[in-house]
Amino acid sequence: MTSIQHIDGPNGTRLAYAKTEGGGPTIVFLSGYKSDMEGTKAVHLEAWAKAQGRAFLRFDYSGHGLSEGVFEEGCIGDWARDAQAVIEATCDGPIVLVGSSMGGWIACLLTQRLAHVVGCVGIAAAPDFTEDGFWAGFSEDERRQLMQDGQVALPSEYGDPYIVTRRLIEDGRANLVLRSPLRMPYPVRLVQGTEDNAVRRETALGLLDHIDSPDVQLTLVKGADHRFSEPPNLRMIEDAIRDVIG
Repeated sequence: MTSIQHIDGPNGTRLAYAKTEGGGPTIVFLSGYKSDMEGTKAVHLEAWAKAQGRAFLRFDYSGHGLSEGVFEEGCIGDWARDAQAVIEATCDGPIVLVGSSMGGWIACLLTQRLAHVVGCVGIAAAPDFTEDGFWAGFSEDERRQLMQDGQVALPSEYGDPYIVTRRLIEDGRANLVLRSPLRMPYPVRLVQGTEDNAVRRETALGLLDHIDSPDVQLTLVKGADHRFSEPPNLRMIEDAIRDVIG
């Protein structure tokens, strides 16, 4: 497995990453909310890219995995800046962004900030989830608690409860991508499971309609869940990356 290295992030935290050298464009994996670069998809795609002789980058946002920082103190804007810093420090030339869940939102932000993106793959992409998922789903009591106490705890089927902070919600509103033009002048592939309990298929369809691209496709996979990590799912992600690379 590729060795772990570090850079100083934009907020002063040390950010961990693993870069595999190879042919371009560099495939950049953007993990999800509370996920990290040791997840099934990230590690599998690194091995696949290495076997293909392709450059690959995976990393941890601040407060995630091997990077410094406290998860509950972070927000979408912080993690997008972390991603941009690691990419700009380690990648020369064109890149393909592969975003899983929250990583799909961050990929959308980075497509508007980075000059060398040549393709994008969204895996159960979750754009604007802090507003359209968390905030929209809160009861009035939860909204009141969030604003007064600065945080609220939500149950999670993936382990410990999610601590949703007021800063996460307010920063999320400053980084929404489905309310303004989202131009991606290159191939875009979106994959979404029909049994995903975290991201609705309506979100995937909304993102499909919203992206301004000459070549954007959405594939709905019957029976797949939010993890999208079963062997057939992983092969589908490989195919999507091959497709955008051409």
